[in-house]
Amino acid sequence: MQPRSLTFLVFVLLGLSGAAPVPTPLAAPNRTAAPAKPRLTSVKLSPTLTVGVPVGFAALPDDGIAAKYPAPRKPLAVYSNPSGRVDFSVALRPTPFVSADYAVLLKIYKASILRLYSKVEFLAEDIRTVNGRDFISFEFVSAVADNRRGSQLAAIRRYQAVQYAIKDEQLYVFTFVAPAEEQAQWQPTARAVMSAIVLK
Repeated sequence: MQPRSLTFLVFVLLGLSGAAPVPTPLAAPNRTAAPAKPRLTSVKLSPTLTVGVPVGFAALPDDGIAAKYPAPRKPLAVYSNPSGRVDFSVALRPTPFVSADYAVLLKIYKASILRLYSKVEFLAEDIRTVNGRDFISFEFVSAVADNRRGSQLAAIRRYQAVQYAIKDEQLYVFTFVAPAEEQAQWQPTARAVMSAIVLK
C-alpha cells in the first residue's frame, strides 16, 4: 500500500470513529436561595392591640365579614389575600376564665378544637411569650367531612395557626387559616403573623 493511501485510510478510520467528546465544564452546585422573610404591615386595632398583617392582604368590610363568618359575635377584624382563600382574623369575646393558668386552658382549648372538626392533626401546641405577653398557641391541619348519607364530597382540609390570650376578662383569638395543600407556602407567614402580635 502506498504511503499516501495509508494516510487516507487513517483519516477515514478516525472519521468513522467520531470525534473525541469535548469535555463539558461541571455544573455549578444547585444553591437554592433562602426563602424571603414574610413582609407584614403593622396595624393598630385598638390602643392596646397591634397586629402584623401580610402585605397584599386587605381588610374585609363588615358585610364581607358577616357573609364569611356568620356568627352572633363577628370577628373584630378579618384580612384576606387577593384570592380570598387565606384569612387572618382577630376575635374578641368575654370569657369566664380569668385565671392565668394557661397550662389548664391549653387543654380546654385543645379539646374545643377537637370537637369542631372531623379530624385534627396537631403540628404544634404550647404556651409561648410574644412581645411580653403569654399566648396559648396551636398549629394544626383540620378536616371537616360531609357526613350526609350518599355524599361524595371530599373532606375540606385547612392549615391553621391559632393563638389565645386573656386580658381584662376578654379572650383574644388570633387565627390564620389557609388551604391544607398550601401549608408549605403559608406556614412561614402564619408564624410571622403570630410573632408580630403586640397586646399591652
